[in-house]
Amino acid sequence: QVQLVESGGGLVQSGGSLRLSCVVSRSAFNRYGIGWFRQVPGKQREGVSCITSGEGLAYYLQSVEGRFTISRDKPKNTVYLQMNSLKPEDTATYYCATAHAVCDPIVARTQWRDWGQGTQVTVSS
Repeated sequence: QVQLVESGGGLVQSGGSLRLSCVVSRSAFNRYGIGWFRQVPGKQREGVSCITSGEGLAYYLQSVEGRFTISRDKPKNTVYLQMNSLKPEDTATYYCATAHAVCDPIVARTQWRDWGQGTQVTVSS
């Protein structure tokens, strides 16, 4: 059974930073691309970033490129999303997820297989 446990969300002012963490069950960490999508009530989920399982290639939603950085710590089975220069429009619940097949370089097209319980990120103006 795949397990993903997120942490690190919170309330931050516009321009601030947060780092999200996701501990992933080892088999899933080694097998699947891991990424983040976000969702606002009443809107479709939006893929934010994904890192491939092999080479660790990282892909980003265009609106977060240059502000967000995805990374992974293999010994800890953990994926991080460092979010800088946050904007009010980044406010959402962020979910850590496994990619169904592979990370799509167009992150919005990535199909997600399993995801965690989500962590709320709120950016005030």
